[in-house]
Formats: sequence, structure tokens, C-alpha cells
Amino acid sequence: MEKTNKLTGKDLINVGIYTSMYIAVFFVFGLLTTLPVVYPFLMFFLPFICGIPMMLYYTKIKKFGMLTITGIINGIFFFLIGYTWIPIAFWTVFGLLSDLVLKAGDYKSFKYTLLSYIVYSLGEMGCHGPLFLAGQSYWNNISASMGQQYADALRMMMPQWMFYLGFVLLAAGGLCGALFGHKMLKKHFQRAGIA
Repeated sequence: MEKTNKLTGKDLINVGIYTSMYIAVFFVFGLLTTLPVVYPFLMFFLPFICGIPMMLYYTKIKKFGMLTITGIINGIFFFLIGYTWIPIAFWTVFGLLSDLVLKAGDYKSFKYTLLSYIVYSLGEMGCHGPLFLAGQSYWNNISASMGQQYADALRMMMPQWMFYLGFVLLAAGGLCGALFGHKMLKKHFQRAGIA
């Protein structure tokens, strides 16, 4: 039977399952943003802790497009809960780029899987990005919903230069998360034929 590069129903089911897992883990630990002091550390911690479900997901990915769809779904989810359009833009772009990286490794190289997840993790800046890119109206919404004291503390913890440092923290979290997830799921990778 000729192998097809088109996504099948099984592929889309895997997209749904693992995207849901990623969002659930991300969202639960993301609730720690209610403490402004931990906000910068989450830029490392979230891609790290999400590395476990994502590494399991990577053992199922053999076709182009799955990570792009996951990125788009993530972006839409965070758009719907109030993070503006910025998550859609970031997660779509970095989801597509991570798909391209994984394809370059022919879905058999852990080095490319590692790099792909690092790139994918950069999409998380879509959630933090509104603090830097959405303007004063976004901060006004934070003040209205969380209180002025919270908004002031968050602004202190997330100055403008954190936008640039954030990419470094996200990449480092993605790297460590991929390595940790791979170690936890080594048998799955061997079974999937990923070196």
C-alpha cells in the first residue's frame, strides 16, 4: 500500500489528544501567573513541564502539518480566553517552523525533534507578548480584572526588555523539557524509530 503524506483521521485524532494534553498542562501551571513574582520563571518552567506530553506527541508525528495545527489550536484557545490576537500569530508561525524543522530530520532524528520543540516553545511568547505588544488597553484590562496592585507588580516583574530575554528563557525551557521528556519516554522513542 502506497504511503500517503496527507493527514489521516488517526493523525488528526493524535493532534486532538496531544494538543488537549498540552493545553491542559500549560493552563494548569499557567495559573501561577496569579503570582506576579513567578511570572518570569514560568517562561522557562512552562516549556520545561510541557516537554513530557510534547515528547510523547513527537513519537506519533510522521507527517507535516500536525504541529502547525497544534499551534493554531493553541493560539485560538488563548485568543478566546482574552490574550488578544497575538497568540494566534506567534503559535501559528512557530508551529509551522517547528513542523519544517521536524520534516528536515525526516521524523527519525532526535536532534531535529529537540530543535523542533525548542522552536515550538518560542510560540509561547504569544501568551506573554500582549504585555509588551498590545498597548496600554491590555494593561487597563489587567488592572480592571486583577486590581491595580497586581498590575503594578506585574509591570515591575515584566519590563520591556523581558520580551527579548523571554525568547532565551523559552528556548532554554524547551531544550531542558525535551531532554527530560526524552529521558522519561526513551522506550517510546525507540519504538517509534527516532534515533
